[in-house]
Amino acid sequence: MRNEESGFSGESGAARIQERLQKRHQARIEDAERRKEAKESHSVAEEKSEYFSSAFNRERACIEELLSSCSGAERAVVTEKLEEATTKTLQLQKFLNDSMQFLTQYELRQAQAALQKLQTSLSETKEEALPRKKFAFRTRTKATDKASAQDAHPLPRDEGTPAETGRTQVDGAAPAEQCGFSNMTSEFLTKTAEEIQKRDVLLTHLTNCKVHLFGSPSTLHLKHIDSCEILCGPVSSSVFVDNCRNSVLAFPCQQLRTHNTTDTQVYLHVTSRAIIEDCHGVSFAPFTWSYPTLEEDFTVSGLDQARNNWTQVDDFNWLAAGTPSPNWTVIPEADRKANWDS
Repeated sequence: MRNEESGFSGESGAARIQERLQKRHQARIEDAERRKEAKESHSVAEEKSEYFSSAFNRERACIEELLSSCSGAERAVVTEKLEEATTKTLQLQKFLNDSMQFLTQYELRQAQAALQKLQTSLSETKEEALPRKKFAFRTRTKATDKASAQDAHPLPRDEGTPAETGRTQVDGAAPAEQCGFSNMTSEFLTKTAEEIQKRDVLLTHLTNCKVHLFGSPSTLHLKHIDSCEILCGPVSSSVFVDNCRNSVLAFPCQQLRTHNTTDTQVYLHVTSRAIIEDCHGVSFAPFTWSYPTLEEDFTVSGLDQARNNWTQVDDFNWLAAGTPSPNWTVIPEADRKANWDS
């Protein structure tokens, strides 16, 4: 009887040992597979990063060469080269936007800085090679003295219209590329689509104002904004926000860059990503403002209405992977603004 029990026990023990060995072997195989997949994934990411860096630098060098070749060239040649450089720069911006998902924060910063430098160089070359001529007649009247006084103590004004400086603008003079409002308090301000279409819009030093911008501007710059509500139609490229506090903003755009901003709500439609830096108390919700020609303005802007990455916010002051930034939040649905007419 004891021999039978001993034999049974021995067989059971051997089976358990064999089972443990099989599990251990299987675990080793699975662990090896995971390491292999991780290595392959890392290799793919490195390959994508290397490809991006190579392609980005090659295209940037091509644009820089185009800009350099403008020096001393005939006006028609310069115009053609600048148009090509502008197209390539926009394509490079799109390439960067599409590559953000596999770039590190450092690589993203470097590329954005290089692109910003390139855009600045393009603007400077355009201004130097193709300066806009300004024609004006100076009138010797009492208005001249009045204008001098106004220049010494400038009044708040609409940046889209020429200031009254005692000069008469000649028909055919090139209009300013930038429009907007500055140095205003407690005003309701509006721009029509005809006024801002494909232009750069600058809003600066506004306090307790409501601003409605209809149409599709090229870029939107907001600087030194305090306790304002600013609503804007689709911006075809970037929105830049700097030194904004206690405000409500709403706009669609390709990219959002926000600096030094506090306690501000942003109702956003963004087709690439939103970036914040040196900010706190910033909250986001999807863009909900509407007006009769919004669909037409989306078409003009070229933005994809079906693509909205409003929750994909990169905080350049918060690089802790896997931990949400404390500097921005999502506005709860119950707290989102629903009536923009009030």
